[in-house]
This record gives sequence, structure tokens and C-alpha cells, in this order.
Amino acid sequence: MATNNNLSLDALIPAEMAAKAEAVGVSKARLGKRRMFLLAVLAGSFIGLGAIFATTVAAGSGGIMPYGLTRLLVGIVFSLGLILVIVGGAELFTGNNLIVMAWANQKITTGRLLRNWIVVYLGNFVGSILTAGLLFLSGQYQNGGGAVGASALATANAKAGLGFVEALVLGILCNALVCLAVWLTFSARTTTDKIMAIIPPIAAFVAAGFEHSVANMYFIPVGLLIKSGASPEFWASIGKTAADYPDLTWMNFFITNLVPVTIGNIIGGTLFVGGVYWFLFLRTPRNP
Repeated sequence: MATNNNLSLDALIPAEMAAKAEAVGVSKARLGKRRMFLLAVLAGSFIGLGAIFATTVAAGSGGIMPYGLTRLLVGIVFSLGLILVIVGGAELFTGNNLIVMAWANQKITTGRLLRNWIVVYLGNFVGSILTAGLLFLSGQYQNGGGAVGASALATANAKAGLGFVEALVLGILCNALVCLAVWLTFSARTTTDKIMAIIPPIAAFVAAGFEHSVANMYFIPVGLLIKSGASPEFWASIGKTAADYPDLTWMNFFITNLVPVTIGNIIGGTLFVGGVYWFLFLRTPRNP
């Protein structure tokens, strides 16, 4: 009796993953702008939720657990964001850098590619900022005697103080891992497969301190909101003042961090992952 291959639970092999990545890229590029934007807002919010989880877990851990173990735990819980994006269905700019595989194979135009990246990037920004605003209004950053807010401030200040080249390279390394996580999900047959494929690469980039543009659309604004709007009681509880975070400014957010990190993310996702796998599995050889 003939077997239906679609019922197989075996993971797809890389050549099949590449064909799936190309088909997904074409589908994403053809989405209507309104739907694309709303799905991108969702993705920004999902990454923000992962960041809230990570900040909460990191709160008050300094000097209690070894640095590496703390970073591992923070990375594992942050992977919630991409799990929600992939399983729940949303449009994430960094993962969508893999659409370049469909573009390189001439299945979509340059206009379609850029349209997706621009609309999704803007939607991710809106979703991330809204999540940061809601978190601030909730007062959750005051939990743990202000430890959650102190963790958010320290993270935001460090990111806003990076040098251009440092932020660029950290962005490259980050999105290589993010796109590898997305790439691995193309092999999956079940939801469990997808989740297990996502966690290690995402945990790795967070633990290593790499820079993700969409995550930073949450991390830095929430720090800025706390810095400008927290009560005197909060500052007293953490033994700090707003002046202790000099690098945390809106200018540094946009120019010092977001610009180089975004450029780095594009390089890491398109060249180091999408471009490589296109060359290996989708490119038509000139001399077969």
C-alpha cells in the first residue's frame, strides 16, 4: 500500500528545508500590508513579553548565581518570544531576513522584499514600544523591591552605551543565531519540534550578550521610561538615581544602538544564513 509522505514524523532534510524556506518567503512577501503590519505588531509584543520574562528572571541574581548560569537561564526564558512568533504566527523582521532566499532565487522582486522588511520593522517597533509602555504603567518594574526595574535599567544603559562597531558585530552574531533557529523550525513536523529547535540558538545569543534590534525596541525604551518616570520611592529602593545611567538617552537608543544593530542583523541573517543555504541548496549551478 502506498505511503503518504505528509504523514511522516521524520524531520525534513536540509534540501527540503530550503524549499520550504523559499515557499514561506514567497508567502510572507505577498501578504497584504494591513495584515503584515498587524502581524508585525504582534511579533514586537511577543518579543517584548520574552524580554519581560528575561528581565524578571535576571532581577536580583547578581552575586547570587554564577554569571554564566544566570545568562543561561535568562536566554532560555527569553526564547518565549520567538516561540510565540513561530508557533502563534507573527511577522518578525529579523527572522524575515530569510526571505532573501526566495529573492535570490527570483521568486519575489526586490520591491516585495523591501516592502516586507520595512512594514514588518515598523510594526515590530510599534508592538515593542506599546509593550514597554504597558509594562511601565503596570508598575511591574517595582517588583522585588525594585530589583526588576534595576535590572531593566542596567540592561538598557549597557545597550545604549555600545560603540558602533561593537553593536554592529554583536548584531551580526545575534541574527545568525536567530535565523538559524528559524531555519531549524523548517525541519519540524510538530509544535514540540519547533519549540525544541528554537530554544538552544536563542538561549545562546542571549547568554553571549549579542544584540537583537527588535528586542532592543523593548529593552531600551522601557529603561528610558523608568529613568524618566519612576517615583522617588523606586530610586530609594534601589539606591540609585537617574544620573547613574548616563548612556540611557533616546538619541543613543536610535543612533548608537538601533542603527548599527539593525544593519548587523541584516548582514547576519541574509548573508551568513539565508545566503549560505540558498547557495548550497537552491542556486542553479551554471555547470551541472
